[in-house]
Amino acid sequence: MKSGRAAVIVGVAEAPLTGSIISPARTVLQIQAQTGAKALAEAGLGWGDVDGLATTGAWGMSGVGQWPTLTLAEYLRISPEWTDSTALGGSSFELHLAHAAAAIERGECDVAVITYASTQRSQRSRSLGGRPPELTAQYETIWGLLSPVGSYALAARRHMHEFGTTLEHLASVAVSAHQWAELTPGASTGAITLEQAMASEAVSDPLRKIDCCLVTDGGGAVVLTTAERARDLPATPVAVAGAGSVITHQFISQMPNLAQSTAGESAGRALARAGLSISDIDVVEVYDSFTISVLLALEALGICGPGESGPFAASGALGPGGARPINTNGGGLAHSHPGMYGIFLLIEAVRQLRGEAGARQLSRAETAIVNGTGGVLSSNGTVVLTHAR
Repeated sequence: MKSGRAAVIVGVAEAPLTGSIISPARTVLQIQAQTGAKALAEAGLGWGDVDGLATTGAWGMSGVGQWPTLTLAEYLRISPEWTDSTALGGSSFELHLAHAAAAIERGECDVAVITYASTQRSQRSRSLGGRPPELTAQYETIWGLLSPVGSYALAARRHMHEFGTTLEHLASVAVSAHQWAELTPGASTGAITLEQAMASEAVSDPLRKIDCCLVTDGGGAVVLTTAERARDLPATPVAVAGAGSVITHQFISQMPNLAQSTAGESAGRALARAGLSISDIDVVEVYDSFTISVLLALEALGICGPGESGPFAASGALGPGGARPINTNGGGLAHSHPGMYGIFLLIEAVRQLRGEAGARQLSRAETAIVNGTGGVLSSNGTVVLTHAR
């Protein structure tokens, strides 16, 4: 591969929220078109430059049906040479980024747009009722397991059993997330105390409302091109230094180890390909669909040892001014969570690396790791981003 074809991110954008709802009201296609156009404009490009397109319609949360790239390309009136409709839940966008970067490096496209939108809050479309009892789902849904929160509750209870993790440990993750949201313009929530978090009502034992991600509208876009082309563009480029992924199961009853995430496998591959270790990473953005997701990711990434993540979170390490700040805009627990959050992890990491995060900007932001989780701890995608220089 010639160095000029190395893939870099040159534009990011998200749809603003008003009280966790897109305002004014728009369809998912309108949101994708507008956030895509905004990200392209940041890069000094337009839809006419785009020859690669990635999006997903997993679980119907994007509202674009079975063939999301076909629907979106038709709406945009573009005919991309390269497309990706990978649908693995919240980790899809980390895989989209890895796939788009590889396609750019191979010369299959020159400008790729990854975009996503959901209006699930406005449509009240997030259901806890589970899925039809067919295929492998028949072994879980007949017992009335709430989906997805019940699956994560099982993982949380197992982690408590093996390591002595407490409700206070879980609540501390939420408190840190809300502290970051307080510093983030447009976030759906603000700061809370540990006492407020502990008073949150139960949803699926041991998880409470505060342990669960938000249900919001939202949308975002990421634009990639070649390093060579980026030299003539106005945006500060961010390099895709490494990527890795893994899938293990669909339903929680088939998870190999309820107390251990596969994030370590995907992150290990991404870091190795980037020639870095976790100690080299400044910015950490991990999928926080539930507080237990964060604890599992911290241990899998090697930031904490097995069973150490709960006390680590309780120490305040994850929040502003902490020893290992993560999810610096509030994440899915406190900023927004429109069905799938993985694209927003990428957007925040890029802004941190560019030094554009305002009051929440980290003092050192040369390297970033973004770890996405999809399904019920089912799929995992990790990318390592660095300054293009």
